[in-house]
Amino acid sequence: MASFYLIVFLSFSLVMVMVTGQGGTFNYRDALEKSIMFFEGQRSGKLPPNQRISWRGNSGLSDGSLAKVDLTGGYYDAGDNVKFNFPMAYTTTMLSWNTIEYGKRMGPQLQNARAAIRWATDYFLKCANAAPNKLFVGVGDPNADHKCWERPEDMGTVRSVYYVSPSNPGSDVAGEMAAALAAASLVFRSVDPVYSKKLLGNAVKVFSFAVQYRGSYSDSLGSAACPFYCSYSGYKDELYWGAAWLLRATNDISHLNFINTLGANDVPDLFSWDNKYAGAHVLMARRSVVGNDNRFDSFRQHAEDFVWGLIYKLPEENLQYVTSITSLLTTYAKYMASKKRTFNCGSVLVTEKTIRSLAKRQVDYILGNNPMKMSYMVGYGTNYPRRVHHRGSSLPSLARHPQSFGCDGGFQPFYYTANANPNILVGAIVGGPNPNDFFPDERTDYSHSEPATYINAAFVGPLAYFDSSKR
Repeated sequence: MASFYLIVFLSFSLVMVMVTGQGGTFNYRDALEKSIMFFEGQRSGKLPPNQRISWRGNSGLSDGSLAKVDLTGGYYDAGDNVKFNFPMAYTTTMLSWNTIEYGKRMGPQLQNARAAIRWATDYFLKCANAAPNKLFVGVGDPNADHKCWERPEDMGTVRSVYYVSPSNPGSDVAGEMAAALAAASLVFRSVDPVYSKKLLGNAVKVFSFAVQYRGSYSDSLGSAACPFYCSYSGYKDELYWGAAWLLRATNDISHLNFINTLGANDVPDLFSWDNKYAGAHVLMARRSVVGNDNRFDSFRQHAEDFVWGLIYKLPEENLQYVTSITSLLTTYAKYMASKKRTFNCGSVLVTEKTIRSLAKRQVDYILGNNPMKMSYMVGYGTNYPRRVHHRGSSLPSLARHPQSFGCDGGFQPFYYTANANPNILVGAIVGGPNPNDFFPDERTDYSHSEPATYINAAFVGPLAYFDSSKR
């Protein structure tokens, strides 16, 4: 994948190379539907009657009981059975942002996108209101969970409850949860104004908590956060990100003043569930590009430096960075197109079409235009990953095998087998190929074969963008 995702300052000739997929085109509409359906396979709690991934069942119905609160609902982050609010909130923010930007282009998938967002925000509302002076930020002991290979429907691992508080702060996770609630409030503003107002009110409350009690949740939670989802970038980026979304949702200029006090001028080299600077730059740049507000010109410059500058490559879970950055590319291209904006990178004139071409190459690579000629989205096309690192997908469903496998009973017959997973996790995007563009499709190779909610959440927007462009 080095040829596609190496850190480079791209030349005009490289960007303008046209890349065609297998058969010349891709069905972005089908991929969009499946990318959103994937979230139904990650649901925790009591499933609704219209659940489409039918091999999943109810799970985590006692979540929160150890703290005498109700924390049912939400999502399992990846192939395990743990609810980590930090990446879950980022997932929700990105899914909301893509729905805000592309909802009118989603057609029948808009309703499914809203349902996916609400599954998370209903859970976040519980987390924010279950107990005074506590913000609940996770359920399930990740260390115990990762020692087991069992279905979420009958898991026997302890469902530990984690929270941050004034004495054990978590500005990063609180800031991200505030961003998610604020962004989601915009998704529901016209279709459910009462719910939207509730989300925004809680976003303000959670953000105030993040600002007043500053500190990293990694320090407060220790091994419950690290090494799984450490806040490596610190919490300043989440305060910036949260304030940017509250500004978008409220138009209260005090949030801009707060951002300016942070001195958040970091030059990012990626955008992810941990590092939000690039996303915040693009979000703030909208007011300069679309709104012609010169108070936001510096954010526009940061955004353009990032959008044009690089596509970042890391050795593990590469596609999570590809989808997140591609989401920024299509969104900024959309902003540019609305005002016919162009900008210069050295001697190169950058247009909306320049960025669009770059973004399309990333999307098409994931869907099958790659040396493996494989779709990295499960269930899309005919050649896709069959041995996904995912407990529920790899173990027989309750309907087929009502008896529990226990903590470690699933390893030998189902984790280590070369057989394909019995349950297809439709829409799941896996970590992706190694630096040599090879994908071994081995369940034990979690860095390449494990899907995650935040990989998909960022990909929904680009799929809607390119699907609508064909209509």
